[in-house]
Amino acid sequence: MEVITRSVFVTSLFSMFLCCFSLEDILKANQTIRDGSTIVSSGGHFELGFTSPGNSTNRYVGIWYKKISKHTIVWIANREAPLNTKSGLLKLNSRGNLVILNGSDDEVWSSNISQSSNNPVVQLLDSGNLVIRDENESDPGKYLWQSFDKPGNSFLPGSKFGWNLETGLERYHSSWISEDDPAPGEYTNHIDRNGFPQLMLRKGSAIHFRAGPWNGVRFSGMPNLKPNPIYKFDFVFNDKELYYHYELVNASVVMRMILHPLGYIQRWIWIEKLQIWQLYLTVQMDDCDRYALCGAYGTCNINNSPACGCLNGFQPRNQQEWDVADWSSGCVRKVQLSCADGEGFVKHSGVKLPDTQRSWFDRNMSLDECKRECLKNCSCSAYSNTDIRGSGSGCVLWYNELIDIREHKENGQDLYVRMAASELAKKGRSKLRFIIIPILLAVTLMLGICLWVIRKKKKQQREGIRKLYSENDGGNGNDDEDLEMPLFDFTTLAHATNGFSVDSKLGEGGFGIVYKGLVDDRTEIAVKRLSKDSRQGLKEFKNEVSCIAKLQHRNLVKLLGCCVQEGERMLVYEYMPNKGLDSFIFDKKQSKALDWPMRYSIIKGIARGLLYLHQDSRLRIIHRDLKASNILLDREMNPKISDFGMARICGETETGATNTTRVVGTYGYMSPEYAIDGIFSVKSDVYSFGVLLLEIVSGKRNRNFTHPDHNLNLLGHAWRIYTNGKVLDLVDEVITMLSYEHQTEVYRTVQIGLLCVQQYPADRPTMATVVLMLTSEIPLPQPKEPGFFTERKVHEGDSSSSLLQSSSSNYLSVTTMAPR
Repeated sequence: MEVITRSVFVTSLFSMFLCCFSLEDILKANQTIRDGSTIVSSGGHFELGFTSPGNSTNRYVGIWYKKISKHTIVWIANREAPLNTKSGLLKLNSRGNLVILNGSDDEVWSSNISQSSNNPVVQLLDSGNLVIRDENESDPGKYLWQSFDKPGNSFLPGSKFGWNLETGLERYHSSWISEDDPAPGEYTNHIDRNGFPQLMLRKGSAIHFRAGPWNGVRFSGMPNLKPNPIYKFDFVFNDKELYYHYELVNASVVMRMILHPLGYIQRWIWIEKLQIWQLYLTVQMDDCDRYALCGAYGTCNINNSPACGCLNGFQPRNQQEWDVADWSSGCVRKVQLSCADGEGFVKHSGVKLPDTQRSWFDRNMSLDECKRECLKNCSCSAYSNTDIRGSGSGCVLWYNELIDIREHKENGQDLYVRMAASELAKKGRSKLRFIIIPILLAVTLMLGICLWVIRKKKKQQREGIRKLYSENDGGNGNDDEDLEMPLFDFTTLAHATNGFSVDSKLGEGGFGIVYKGLVDDRTEIAVKRLSKDSRQGLKEFKNEVSCIAKLQHRNLVKLLGCCVQEGERMLVYEYMPNKGLDSFIFDKKQSKALDWPMRYSIIKGIARGLLYLHQDSRLRIIHRDLKASNILLDREMNPKISDFGMARICGETETGATNTTRVVGTYGYMSPEYAIDGIFSVKSDVYSFGVLLLEIVSGKRNRNFTHPDHNLNLLGHAWRIYTNGKVLDLVDEVITMLSYEHQTEVYRTVQIGLLCVQQYPADRPTMATVVLMLTSEIPLPQPKEPGFFTERKVHEGDSSSSLLQSSSSNYLSVTTMAPR
């Protein structure tokens, strides 16, 4: 009797052990998992058992991350059939079906497998996939059932999003009702197979957002889907399958995509050091991602005001509605199509392709064949390539109104819209030739005379420039290439600036005066007029003409031309109405206009401009005088790097250190190796950018920075509070009510700034890495101590290292140190 009692006790104890601890990763037929026990994948990445999401008291069978401190559920079985007690049971029955039973042994959920197996087992894989398979079968293609086919709201690496065309199985995502209720919510995300396949997010039955078709590189409406070092992605489209998937490049990264209860498609990455999920990107970017915001034949550009406009050749269907920002009725053709000879196509570049639900496609046709196919059918309204790689391939045709177009200038594609002959600006009919020809001859003669006069004046200016260069270079320079830029006539600039009047004056420096001008009564310009007795400006004049004239980037000030005539030397730039960045961040009143999102946008803009100089431009350029006053702001507060008088041109692959005997720049922004030893490289600019970044965050100058607790400069102060974990104390006091997302951005930005100002150039990141750090959520290394991190005595005085006047006016100042 005693032996029997002990046996029963041991059996009971073993049962309690199973209830309270994790089992292996496999569950066999007729084995069960009760509430409180779990199974764990072989690598320990995922765990399955009964759980309650958020603040819910209901119980669900789900899968969650095992090694992450924050309980994060990635899949739930019984989303629509929760248990209200902890008496539930998960079981693999003898027929090979995984079932959930309530306390009364009633089945509330089943995997519903119709195919039988002799030895079925359930296994939780390290990918997060729960599979039912035959015990002796490990081929993924022969799984009897898998949770990846019923993904819920989460999209894990390695899973497929789309269709099995042979079986008709669709794998799509559906949102939860809320963080506490995993039942299917309002939003579903599908690969839509009507017409040319495209990604669509619906709210109920209505289209909420459309990422568009796959174009060989990305979904047409997802410009932020780019190659990166964290994950790789692909789209498979063949006779058997149609799906999108992604894989992690680094197995140590934890990443997931979710469909938020409010309809946002978001990608999150786990930051182990901070023990938080950090948002990597949100697919929907702005209002232009609202489906059909601008109606038929409307196009959306978030940088315009208003954002909606009509395609060329179209006008609002209802102008009154359009004037009050109701664009839903869209646009109509100014001239209707008649299927007559002479109709053709207008090319629209850099756009998200229209809705393809009612389109036709052939992935093997060329673009010319596509055009001919569209012309054959009077109902065809537009055509485009299906694949933009290389020179393009494939054909997609639209037979209906064009809906949901937006402009993506950098990552969009070409769309060819059918237009009436009169809209294509065709030549007149033959009966008008005898009238047009004499007029053309007369106009041609007049143009010829005008061109001769203009060329003569330009020749005089070019000779003046060559003479100026020869004086600087000892007569040995060959600067023909430097002359490839517009030349302004002295009379034109004098008229534009009201005779260089005092009222037109913007500012003044050691080189001379900068004036505001108006060309053709509509184009605002800034004219830098070098002083005739300023020898300092000659070398800088040549340098700017040589450098900036060849640079084209939205974050660089554009040089419109120059003038060397009648003893004058002038440079003409685009006008920057908001002047210098220093006039905002270092001014107590003006700084209130720069909230955190605006400052962060400015930081990213400066970084992209500097990356272009270092890596992407035709010439590799080191700026050597990057500072707040040399960042000018346009009407929309977009930053533009200016003042290339001190810049140095390097070879296409030259990035190494160069020694100079003429150290130029501004104290507080110069890197240690440059200020002390005269050695400069692209890493010198990175250091200056780091200083500028910390100044933008704090609203304080690095040079002459003071603090009651120490005599450190701004870099030292930033390093001190970073090591003490009080990064938010660095933020400009005018910035209030920082959201959690913005706090995370501030922390990351300060860390990037400290990485840029490290003592040794080899430790500093390149600008390519800096841009990646600012625009993604890749893990950051820990910074080392910054350069010039020492206690010092603070003296009053200007932060510039030159005797020139400091100014934030709309021109390019020249700041020079005394030679070593």
